[in-house]
Amino acid sequence: MAQHLPRLSDFGFFWRLGMGLLVVCLVGGYVVSGVYLKQHYENRDEQPGLTFTDIQGAYAGANVPSPMLGALERGHPDDLAVADREALVRWLTSDSVRADYENFELGEEMPADIIAISCLECHSRSSAADVKASPMLDYPDDVFANAESKEILPKDPKVLVASIHAHLPAMATCSIALALLAGMSRWPRAVVGVLVTATAVGLIGDFGGQWLARTQGPGWTWAIVVGGFFASGGVGLLGLLALAEAWLPRFGKPEPADADDLD
Repeated sequence: MAQHLPRLSDFGFFWRLGMGLLVVCLVGGYVVSGVYLKQHYENRDEQPGLTFTDIQGAYAGANVPSPMLGALERGHPDDLAVADREALVRWLTSDSVRADYENFELGEEMPADIIAISCLECHSRSSAADVKASPMLDYPDDVFANAESKEILPKDPKVLVASIHAHLPAMATCSIALALLAGMSRWPRAVVGVLVTATAVGLIGDFGGQWLARTQGPGWTWAIVVGGFFASGGVGLLGLLALAEAWLPRFGKPEPADADDLD
């Protein structure tokens, strides 16, 4: 005998109102968790904003090259003498960045003098240039902050296991709840099914990638990024479908359930 699956809009006003507000809280919690993750990870490479290197460093570790070395290798400044550029590159790739900064035994290759002559015209707080370039290099601490490469250490495996243990079941449970609510809506079940599958695959990619990046190598960081995108996007869209069904005016007739619907 054909049966009709319940729809959220079949329920009473206060039930729909309360359920919609709970969906808002759930999806809002995901948004806040994203903000937390950004704040927690974004300064690992000491550069503004959340970057791929921040995420890689948290789970697999990363080496952040010296910003000054990167600028020199890109040809900045373009009027720097070849000998001075080579001297700075040797200094920045050595193990004695701090010790050799003002090492007078280096003579004309002493980094402090080269920087003072070639860089401070623009990279100084007291520069007379129309546009002062960042970063400032007036003082040794300014220079060292941009001269030294940085190693980002990954999470301890025990901490990672504890995090996955706490978060994966909770996020999967929330996703199941939203999937059921979205399935009790007017929207095509094929659309809901695609979103549910994308969310599930995203969660597996995100948390599986965390472990694989820590144990197998940094290449798995992409699984964290892509998986997190699909998981969070799927949760957000499932929440919107459920919220729309609960709060938008009812239209159409309930669809009869069949074997495919109940799979």
